[in-house]
Amino acid sequence: MEGEELPGLLVNEIGGMHGILHDHVEFLKKHFCLITMKEFLENKKNMSKKVQAVYLWWHRPVIDKDLLQSLPNLKVIANSGVGMDHLDLKLIASFGVKMANAPCAVSSCTADAGMALLLASARRLVEGYHLAVSPGMEYNEADFLGVEVTGATLGIIGMGSIGYKIALRAKAFEMKILYHNRTRRKEQEEQAVGAIYCEKIDDLLCQADFVVVVVSLTPQTHKLIGKREMELMKPTATLINISRGAVVDQEALAIALHTGVIRAAALDVTYPEPLPRDHPLLKLKNVIITPHLGIKTDKATRMITEEAVENILAALTGLPMPSEVLPS
Repeated sequence: MEGEELPGLLVNEIGGMHGILHDHVEFLKKHFCLITMKEFLENKKNMSKKVQAVYLWWHRPVIDKDLLQSLPNLKVIANSGVGMDHLDLKLIASFGVKMANAPCAVSSCTADAGMALLLASARRLVEGYHLAVSPGMEYNEADFLGVEVTGATLGIIGMGSIGYKIALRAKAFEMKILYHNRTRRKEQEEQAVGAIYCEKIDDLLCQADFVVVVVSLTPQTHKLIGKREMELMKPTATLINISRGAVVDQEALAIALHTGVIRAAALDVTYPEPLPRDHPLLKLKNVIITPHLGIKTDKATRMITEEAVENILAALTGLPMPSEVLPS
């Protein structure tokens, strides 16, 4: 309200590699007094009691016990994305702090990124670009061939909101859609995209021409796709990972790509990010790697910040948070 001091919102920095976007600052300042980590660390005594909320952008600032202990009036943390594997939710809850993510804002743009990677890999667009701009380019070799997407079989591992939106996009390409998920979708949802449920992941892997991984990183999904799973896939198949890097055994993937166990891979996520410059995946022509671009559009980043603000204001006023995340 007018005349009242705005609640303090701790952010890592403004701009830079791990800071909130400059274009979002004015919007955030309508609701909060922005405090950067630099300002907080330089004046902890005065700043610590002002901070009532933290907004994480690209996993920063790091939420640990020391930071939580130094923020006695902290009520809520908002994460700029869906994945929560970088957070200790039980530790946060033990301080009486609520946690929110941004599932609504990221699903469409991440599904777009998944389809972009699928298409780029299928038609060898990155290789083709480098060929087209090379100094000695005269003509394209006759055997520089991609693979068909239309009519191919797509296997989606993880049929949450992002996975389902990928299925909607794949339907437009007349793809046969298989999916594996912890819980089966409703029959009408399956029918809407023509998706067939595979109770066992192995059944999906051995049939799919393209396998898209869209699961959260948990102890159960760590290296979910390893040597055994890749050997089940067709030698003409492509693996697309838009979830978290550690969901795929990257060393096994590099060997599988080098030896022809599978045709290609397209990765928007790796572990770590970025990969060491001598990593074998960076030396293979049948790999496309992008720097975690899934949510990086003007519209999506703005929606993420708007969703964060909605969750924070709800928590500070005692209202239900639209995207609250509870520790499992």
